[in-house]
Amino acid sequence: MPIIVNLDVMMAKRKMSLNELSERVDLTLSNLSILKTGKAKAIRFSTLEAICKALDCQPGDILEYVSEETGTSKR
Repeated sequence: MPIIVNLDVMMAKRKMSLNELSERVDLTLSNLSILKTGKAKAIRFSTLEAICKALDCQPGDILEYVSEETGTSKR
């Protein structure tokens, strides 16, 4: 999949656990885990906004596009 979810990277940078993020953004652990592992097929903007607010980051810090042809990031 060409969209990579770097939620685990941002959580590590902010030293935040999945449990803490779950409480802050009011999402279940299972839904956050699906997003964190890259298995999610979609994300609501309201959810992305809440995650960015909790982690003090930008959407581009969490989501990354990688070309399937070259395997390189388009940042």
